[in-house]
Amino acid sequence: MASPMVSTPVQLRTTGRLSFCSSSSPSRRRFAALRASAEAMATEKLGIRVERNPPESRLSELGVRQWPKWGCEKSKFPWTYSAKETCYLLQGKVKVYPKGHGEDDFVEIAAGDLVVFPKGMSCTWDVSEAVDKHYNFE
Repeated sequence: MASPMVSTPVQLRTTGRLSFCSSSSPSRRRFAALRASAEAMATEKLGIRVERNPPESRLSELGVRQWPKWGCEKSKFPWTYSAKETCYLLQGKVKVYPKGHGEDDFVEIAAGDLVVFPKGMSCTWDVSEAVDKHYNFE
């Protein structure tokens, strides 16, 4: 007779949230916890997708360290994405205000964030701390 599947709570390090996964095998538990952790770290707001502090394995998978770099000092400027951009902030802090939303609607990104901006988005970048980032246009 097969043993019943038992759900066991697993605390995620990055969020402190509990996720339930099958206790049928240790590798399944680890995979479920990692997947839940990655999903918990990724959010989307106003069309901008942000992964907070992705693991180095995720950055390696994307080849982030081989992407070109760009930086700027504290400033405020408009920007339109002619292509989808994925970037990884090495340092800095920015409030991004997508066009067509209220002045209180923004997405804050900072060092350690992996961010995806959709093609066609127009926005204003309000850089409060100098930015250094890797970027890739698709």
